Amino acid sequence: MRTAGIDIGSRTIKLVVVENGQIIHSAITDTTHDPLEQCKRLMDHVSFDKILATGYGRHFFETHFDAPTVTEIKAFARGAKALFPECRTILDIGGQDTKAIALDEKGNVSKFEMNDRCAAGTGMFLEVIAKTLGYDLDEFGKEALKADGNIQINSMCTVFAQSEVTSLLARRQKREDIARGIHLAILNRTLSLLKRVSTEPDIVFAGGVAKNPCLRLLLIDTLGYEVKVPQNPQMVGAYGAAIIAREIY
Repeated sequence: MRTAGIDIGSRTIKLVVVENGQIIHSAITDTTHDPLEQCKRLMDHVSFDKILATGYGRHFFETHFDAPTVTEIKAFARGAKALFPECRTILDIGGQDTKAIALDEKGNVSKFEMNDRCAAGTGMFLEVIAKTLGYDLDEFGKEALKADGNIQINSMCTVFAQSEVTSLLARRQKREDIARGIHLAILNRTLSLLKRVSTEPDIVFAGGVAKNPCLRLLLIDTLGYEVKVPQNPQMVGAYGAAIIAREIY
C-alpha cells in the first residue's frame, strides 16, 4: 500500500508518499492565496492509496478531500523518530511558528510548546530582515557566518526589528555583523522555548529554517553537542503523516 502525508503550512505545502517504509515521492510548493488549488496541483498525477493531512490547513483539506487528519505535533514526532531513532527532542522552525517537542524513549510525545502567536524568529521573520539587509534568504545565514563583530538586536518584533536594522545600516554598521546579531537574537528566543520543553539529545532540527547554516552552528555551539538535521528538513511532518496513514489503514 502507498500512503501519503500532506503538510499544509502557512508558507509551504509538502507532500510525501511512502511505500514499504520508503519514501518514493516528495514535493513542495508555496501555499499562496489558494492552498486548495496548490494541494490539487501537488497531488496531480501522484499515485497513492490513502492520504493523511497535517498542518494548519489540515481541516479544510479534510472537508474538501474527505481525508483524516493528525496534529502537527504527532506528525513531526513520528517523522523525526523514523528518521532518527534516538530522537528525544524536536525543534521545528517553520514559516510562521516554532515548535519544541519532547519524546519519551518509545517516541511518544511527553511535552511540547508552540509559539504561533508571533512570527519572531521564524522563516517569515528571516525573509523580512534578509530583504532589509539586501540579502537573498539562501545567502543570509552564510553572510552572517562572515561577521567579525557582535551587534545586539533589542527587538524581535518583525516591524521593530526591521526598523532597528535600518537604523544600524544608517550608522554604517557592517551588514554581516547585523546579520549575526539577528541570528543570535533568534538563537536566544529559540533556546528559551527549548529549555521549557527539553534539550535532551538527540535533538532533531526540522523546518525550513533548519537549512540556515548560521543558526544551525550557533545552536550546536551553545548546546555543546551535535544537532541532527534531516536532508529535507521541511518534509518531516508530511513524512510522519504518511507513516501514520499506513497504520490507520
